[in-house]
Amino acid sequence: MRIEEDLKITSNTDLASKTLINLHYTSRLIEEKFNALLKEHDLSNPQFNVLRILRGQKGNPASLACIQERMIDRNSNTTRLVDKLIVKNLVKRQTCPENRRKVEIEITPDGLELLKELDPVTKNFNTHTLDNFNPEELETLNNLLNKLKIDE
Repeated sequence: MRIEEDLKITSNTDLASKTLINLHYTSRLIEEKFNALLKEHDLSNPQFNVLRILRGQKGNPASLACIQERMIDRNSNTTRLVDKLIVKNLVKRQTCPENRRKVEIEITPDGLELLKELDPVTKNFNTHTLDNFNPEELETLNNLLNKLKIDE
């Protein structure tokens, strides 16, 4: 369905506005579906993001600042997210032995196991979500989205 039909947009909406509305709306639809998938595993999208960041550390701990810097949603409260993941035994927090003021976060074996279980589920979600695109269109879409980030 076209964005004009979904949101009852009038024809006098300028193209730039319509494009950004469409981008926000489509992003939100995808996020809602992905959140529902993660909810089945008692995870939020930001918690999932933290786990993936920590797995990417390949066994090395990360500071809260490192995690925050790599978050997709940088407005997330990283401390609160880590606290919730600690309660679920998916990550652990410890004081750095060399610098007692520094806190280090590591993914636990349970966290790694959960990601291992979620990997095929998320890959299937991603593939299914983008079924209507061929590889060339996906490359073009990625290039166009990258052009939006020039003014970062």
